[in-house]
Amino acid sequence: MKKGFLITLALLLVLSLVACGNATPAHTEDETELIVFAAASMSGVLLEIADLYTAENPHTNVIFNFDSSGTLRTQISEGAEADVFISAATREMDQLEEGYFVQDGTRIDFLENQTVLVVAPDNPRKIESFADMVDALLAGDVLMAMGNMDVPVGRYAQEILVYFGLDHEELARTGVITYGSNVREVATQVREASVDIGMVYLTDTVDFGLDVADIATPEMAGRVIYPAAVLRSSQNVDAAQSFLDFMIGDAAMAVFVAWGFTPFA
Repeated sequence: MKKGFLITLALLLVLSLVACGNATPAHTEDETELIVFAAASMSGVLLEIADLYTAENPHTNVIFNFDSSGTLRTQISEGAEADVFISAATREMDQLEEGYFVQDGTRIDFLENQTVLVVAPDNPRKIESFADMVDALLAGDVLMAMGNMDVPVGRYAQEILVYFGLDHEELARTGVITYGSNVREVATQVREASVDIGMVYLTDTVDFGLDVADIATPEMAGRVIYPAAVLRSSQNVDAAQSFLDFMIGDAAMAVFVAWGFTPFA
C-alpha cells in the first residue's frame, strides 16, 4: 500500500513538472521611450497628437523637450539624447544636417505657420494693424514683446520690422521693446498684459487665447516652415520614423490644422 502510494505520488510529480515545462509564459513587451525635441510653439498640439499616437502604439512612451529651436539645436549638437527633432524654422534643421546629426533621408518639411501681431486683453492701445504698430513704436506709445534673435519667432519679427524700416535694437534702446527666449514667453507677456502687443505664431493664439490684430504676409517675414527628422543619436530609429510617419498622416494633420497650422506644399 505504501509502495503504491509512493509510485502514484512520483507520477503526479512528474506530470506536474511536464505541465510546468510546457506552460506558455505570460508575454510582456518592453516599453520604448521616444524622446522628441520640439519647438515651443508646438507644445499644445504635439501633446494632443502624442495621445493619438500612443493610443495606436501603447508600448511607446513619447517624452517631449519643448524649447526654442535654437536652444534645442545647441543641446543636440552638444550630445543631448534625442530621437526626433522638430524645428520652427529650416535654419536650425539645416545646421544639424550640415553637422551630420540627422539620419539621412528622414527629414520632412511638413507644416507652415504664420507670424501674427497680437494685442493684450481689451487692446488698451487700440492697435489694429502693423501700420498702427509702426506708428505707436515710433511715438513711444506702446510696449512690444518679440523673440530674441537666436529663436525663429524673433528673426521673423525682426524681418517684419525691417520691412517697415525699423531697427529692433534702436527701438529696444528707447524702451519700447522687450524680449522673450521663446515664443511662449512672448505670448505669456501679451496674455498677462505685461506688454501691449507682441509678435507670435498664429497657432499660439489658439493655445493662449490671444486676439490677432494683423497677419504678416510672406513678403514681410518669409515662409514659416516646420521641418522634422530622425536624429543620428536615436536609439529607437524605427519608433522615431513611425512617429514622423504618423505626424503626416490624416489623423494628425487634422489636429495640426485645427490648431492653425497649414500642411506644407
